[in-house]
Amino acid sequence: MEGNGTAASTAGSTSSTGGHLDTGRAERSVWLMKCPAVVSRSLKSSSDSSRPVAKVILSVDPLGTNDDDSSPQFTMELAGTELGNVPKFYSMDMSKDFIPMSVFSESPQGKLSVEGRILNKFDMRPQYEAIESYGKLCRERTNKYMTKGRQIQVIDNDKGTHMRPMPGMVVVMEKKKAPVKVSETKRTRRDRGEMEDIMFKLFERQPNWTLRQLIQETDQPEQFLKDILKDLCVYNNKGANQGTYELKPEYKRSGQDPTS
Repeated sequence: MEGNGTAASTAGSTSSTGGHLDTGRAERSVWLMKCPAVVSRSLKSSSDSSRPVAKVILSVDPLGTNDDDSSPQFTMELAGTELGNVPKFYSMDMSKDFIPMSVFSESPQGKLSVEGRILNKFDMRPQYEAIESYGKLCRERTNKYMTKGRQIQVIDNDKGTHMRPMPGMVVVMEKKKAPVKVSETKRTRRDRGEMEDIMFKLFERQPNWTLRQLIQETDQPEQFLKDILKDLCVYNNKGANQGTYELKPEYKRSGQDPTS
């Protein structure tokens, strides 16, 4: 014990100055216990830190031998008197077949320490006599989380159109008309020859046009413009004018020299 205390003290001073891990209690044997959430809350709710919160009972067979495979039996009894439906007695199933683990802690000052290595692992379960009360507790917890709390809210719409209608009530709601987009408005086709003349004048103004620009300039249906562009223009897939149309070479010459 003296050696352990000295080691812990030395490691503690090192951790506070150099930020190292305190390993003074690294070889101490620790039990790992997996318990239900209700038990964990009951153990934490104790206001008197000087009184024990639970009692662990170890049962051994006095007639057993060292060669006997039977392991000792552990049970836990909670010390609280006002537990409600929380079972008071639990069986602790011990297991040593697990991956080696250690327990670490961190103080409010940020000091890290190894509290020990896990020797035994326990899984808690209510004893048979407490199964009924534990099942009732689980049902109450499930019903609590499934029940939706009612709330009172102030709504901005004082006409009550968002309120749920009662049986037999007829509610007439006016459906708002969605605004008509410009692209969905019906456009009237021009004469093909007239439209070709307009297209030549547009390409005299600038040599390259996108389809969207031409639709805005001419106010013509998209498919109708595509058919005309297919006959009069070429589409630039790459280069500086990528994504635009320009007149075919034969129409460019015609536009530059009308007499040819």
